[in-house]
Amino acid sequence: GCCRLLCKPSALAQHLVRSLGRSAVLWGGHWPWPRWPRLQMLQQLLKPPEPEPAVARELLQMPDGGLVALDWLVGPRGGVGGGPGPVLLLIPNAAGQVTGGLLQLGLRALERGFVPVVFNRRGHNGCPLTTPRLQPFGDPGDLREAVTYLRCRHPAAPLLAVSEGSGSGLLLAYLGESGSSSHLAAAACVSPIFRGQDWFEAGMPWLYEWPLLLHLKRGLSRYAGSLAEAVDVEGLLGSRSLRELEEALFCRTKSRPASWETYWERNEPLRDADEAAVPVLCLCGADDPVRGPPARSLPLELFRSSPYFFLLLTPRGGHCGFPRRGPGRCWGHEAVLEFFRAMAEFLRAEERRKGLPWPG
Repeated sequence: GCCRLLCKPSALAQHLVRSLGRSAVLWGGHWPWPRWPRLQMLQQLLKPPEPEPAVARELLQMPDGGLVALDWLVGPRGGVGGGPGPVLLLIPNAAGQVTGGLLQLGLRALERGFVPVVFNRRGHNGCPLTTPRLQPFGDPGDLREAVTYLRCRHPAAPLLAVSEGSGSGLLLAYLGESGSSSHLAAAACVSPIFRGQDWFEAGMPWLYEWPLLLHLKRGLSRYAGSLAEAVDVEGLLGSRSLRELEEALFCRTKSRPASWETYWERNEPLRDADEAAVPVLCLCGADDPVRGPPARSLPLELFRSSPYFFLLLTPRGGHCGFPRRGPGRCWGHEAVLEFFRAMAEFLRAEERRKGLPWPG
């Protein structure tokens, strides 16, 4: 009801406005503490889904010998989630933390016939680190390999992607760098971080930063021996902020050190945004305490000028929260799935009208 859709006028935008306007999900976002976005954030980070889904892990080897992990959601009781439905690639935040909210979205998608799979970066979420290299904030190389594999494994199924929080930096970089060759039919970013350098430099609420910092250090400490040849492990594990840790991992390396500014020239999420060629929904709360104030953290001109980017902005929703009353209820998840449904509906209508695939 209080949401705003900011986008460039187009037939696709009109269709999306009608679809979301008819949907009940945007009219039921109620929360007992609407003015406490940090409480929403903490609840989203710490509360596991009910029931917790079972997953089947698959390891993919990258060209340099590194490994990433794909976790296929198979339901809370091990039921098979395969079939002819769309494949939904779920991308966790940049710390690799698979939150209860992300798993809950996967379960909702599974119930609706999607085939959800979680992308885990090198060394994250129990994925073995076989090379002394992790994935920089906006380097989509490993994601590109995973998408290519999913396209080969499910050649007839539409491929969709949704990212959470700082993980959106990876998805946005991939969409821009890949352009019309992304193999994705549509994508969505929940509470995305658009400007990586500004975000790290501004600092984050300690309720968000410290749990993720400890989560990262705990995972990296397992690989201290192999990382020692590439970085200063003592300085890495002594980092007091996410920025310090990012610099220790990717700027103060032993073989190819780089300045902070040079690192972000290569890793800003929106560096190639003009090349993106698939519809992207960005769901943002104006009160997001992690992203920062909308005036400085939202690239409003991008949504006004690009026919592919859509900003769904709500006054309240916190960071990846968007809660409503009831157990496991997040209206943001429903909005994302409604967006994917609307995109598929628009695609079918365009194919019938023109006989050409979208975009044409």
